[in-house]
Amino acid sequence: MEILLRAEKLRKDSILNEVSFEMAQGEMLAVMGPSGSGKSTLLYQVAGMDVPSGGQVWLKDTEITGLTEDERARLRLRRMGFVFQQMNMMANLNILDNILLPAIQANKGRYKQSKGQLKEKARELMKKLSISNLENRRITQVSGGQLQRACIVRSMINSPEILFADEPSGALNKSAAEEVMKELGMLNREGMAILMVTHDSRVASSCDRILYLLDGRILGELKLGKPEAGTEKCREEKVNLWLMEMGW
Repeated sequence: MEILLRAEKLRKDSILNEVSFEMAQGEMLAVMGPSGSGKSTLLYQVAGMDVPSGGQVWLKDTEITGLTEDERARLRLRRMGFVFQQMNMMANLNILDNILLPAIQANKGRYKQSKGQLKEKARELMKKLSISNLENRRITQVSGGQLQRACIVRSMINSPEILFADEPSGALNKSAAEEVMKELGMLNREGMAILMVTHDSRVASSCDRILYLLDGRILGELKLGKPEAGTEKCREEKVNLWLMEMGW
C-alpha cells in the first residue's frame, strides 16, 4: 500500500522525542494519550502548522519540514484539510460562504475555476453530508453537529490528500458526535486518509489503527483494520482493554 505520510524522528523541545511513524493512503489513524502527552503538537508538526526542532515529515514526495512558511501555507491550503474541536467559522457569513473561503483563496493560484463552479462543488459536498438545506443560514442558526459537518465540507472543498482532525467530536453531545464520526467514516471509505487526535475510545475504535503517545514518545500501537458492520461493540471493548494496558 502506498505511503502517504511519513514522520521520522520528530523532536519539539521537551514535548516530542524521536517520534517516527508512517501512514498509508486511505488509512484512518487515531492518536491517543493523556493530556500533555504531545498529541496536538504531533498533529501540528506533521501538518506543517508548526516546525519541529528536529526530524522530517514527508507528504508523498514532498518534505514538509524543508519548505518555507509560505510554501507550507500553500501546501496546507491545497493538499490538506482540517477539522478542529473549535469550529472556526466567520459569524458574518452564511454556511455556504464559510465553506467557499478556502476554495476562493486557492482559486487565486493554479485552479482558476469560476465562482459558479466552486459553488456547485460546495453544494455537492453539502448534499453528501446532508446539510444542503443550510447554505443560507448563519452559524448561530444550526446545531453543533450540523456546524461540524459544515466544517468537514469546508475541509474537503479543495480535494485534499489527507484530512487532519483534532478532537472533531470533543465539543459535541453524543448524538452529534456520532453524526460527525459517521460522516468521517464515509469519507474514509471513499479513500480519504484521516489522521485524528482523540481522547474518546469509541471514536478511536472506528479507526484502522491507533498510536498511543506518552511523554512525547509512541508507547504502543493497536491495529484494528477496517470496521465491519456489527463489530462496533467488540472493537470498542478491544480498544478499552488495550488502553488499560497502556495505563490510560
